[in-house]
Amino acid sequence: MVQTWLVVGLGNPGPRYEATRHNVGQLVVDELASRRGERFREHKGGARVVETWERPGGDKIVLVKPNTFMNVSGTPVAALSRFYSVPPERIVLVHDELDIPFDTIKLKVGGGHGGHNGIRDVAQALTTADFPRVRVGIGRPPGRQDPADWVLSPFGGDERANLPILVSDAADAVEQLIGEGLVAAQQKHHAPRA
Repeated sequence: MVQTWLVVGLGNPGPRYEATRHNVGQLVVDELASRRGERFREHKGGARVVETWERPGGDKIVLVKPNTFMNVSGTPVAALSRFYSVPPERIVLVHDELDIPFDTIKLKVGGGHGGHNGIRDVAQALTTADFPRVRVGIGRPPGRQDPADWVLSPFGGDERANLPILVSDAADAVEQLIGEGLVAAQQKHHAPRA
């Protein structure tokens, strides 16, 4: 039976934030849309969306970029969950993760928000934290830099050079999570890179 998935790239709206670490989730859903030759369009649910397919005859995928700031992402995610009749277990959040080194991807379902206000707001709006997450590592700031400043700053030079690979790998992780399940995606993407 064909099911619908929401794949939500968390981030902040507007050109000021496009290239920041906090917007890596949106870069991943941009990559997924690009792979399918699709463009985002405005949706009344408070987000830009692409309606596409996992593969011909496969599950429907709705790629989502909320129009709200990260800390209030829950309202559009919950609205689109209702609009498309998608339960939390098929809402994949793609987001930056301070506690994972740059160039690393981890997947999980549920758990705490770890201080990530976007995750916190989505969990409150859905009244559960039990949704899949593709966590894209951005690493901790050097020295005593404030983590809030770090996530809102652009990627550094070496990071920028490797960012396309990281974004592509995270998009692969989303596709594998939907197509093959969490365990298969974890086995591939949690393994050390060669």
